Amino acid sequence: MNDDQVVSVRGLVKAYGNRRVVDGLDLDVAAGEIVGLIGANGAGKTTTVECIQGLRRPDAGRLRVFGLDPLADAGRLRGLVGSQLQSSGLPDRLRVAEAVQLFSGRDGQDLLEQFGLAERRRAPFASLSGGERQRLFLVLAVVNRPRLVILDELTQGLDPAARRGVWAAIDELRGAGTTVLLVTHELDEAEELCDRVVAMRAGRVLDSGTPAELVDRYGRSATITFTMPGGLLPEALAGLPNVDSVRVQAGKATVTGHRAAIAEVGALLVQAGPVPADLSVRVPRLEDALVDLLEAAAGAGDGEPRARRPEQELMGATR
Repeated sequence: MNDDQVVSVRGLVKAYGNRRVVDGLDLDVAAGEIVGLIGANGAGKTTTVECIQGLRRPDAGRLRVFGLDPLADAGRLRGLVGSQLQSSGLPDRLRVAEAVQLFSGRDGQDLLEQFGLAERRRAPFASLSGGERQRLFLVLAVVNRPRLVILDELTQGLDPAARRGVWAAIDELRGAGTTVLLVTHELDEAEELCDRVVAMRAGRVLDSGTPAELVDRYGRSATITFTMPGGLLPEALAGLPNVDSVRVQAGKATVTGHRAAIAEVGALLVQAGPVPADLSVRVPRLEDALVDLLEAAAGAGDGEPRARRPEQELMGATR
């Protein structure tokens, strides 16, 4: 483990009965990174971070956090790691400021202001909105200024505005140099926040990289739609080097292909005359890439039942 490495996991195995939830997983998290664990229902993400936090005892493998064993060195790691668990909760009558004092021994007014909770410091937990609760859990995770923060489904169930507020708070952690390990199955969240994502399935790592790298590997197809200009033949579109298919229906063209086809189709439309006013382009995103990655994994035949389609699996609840 080098000096820049915060988390190092090698060959992690965790089983419940005869079922391996985590199956020989390797994972590295470098200092200052925001790394997202993404994947489908039952992929093993939560169990992985629980082992990293020392909350579960692995059946096999080697785990180190800041070079320390999460179980044997739990006392030494307590001040270095902050976390928000998937099932976090507080007593209904506990006030915001009391919760911060209880967890840290200080008032934490600076953090309450930073995360937009200063005016709610006397509010009981039961009166907080979903977004306020999640921001409070984030305050409690970072109040002791840990060097690593582990967040598990931080924005699950929040409305879009509340999610954006929590995202901004996590981005502030990045600015402060805090290392973040984020568990999520919200792929727009991973794409927005993470420097690197690790895609998991059935307790194993399928692939990892920046969101852009995964999109480039697995989500290469773009879709371009427009009203066909007069005089432009479908054959001319189909003959472009990076076009895979052309479909024309009721005068409307749908062209799919590599993202480079966007420029090629655009140039051809410019040559044909005025560019159609309804021209639209859909480029692949992380969700598209992960659907393709899961389909590839399913096609590899790992012996598991295929009760659900990969895209359904991808959007399932996490464990």
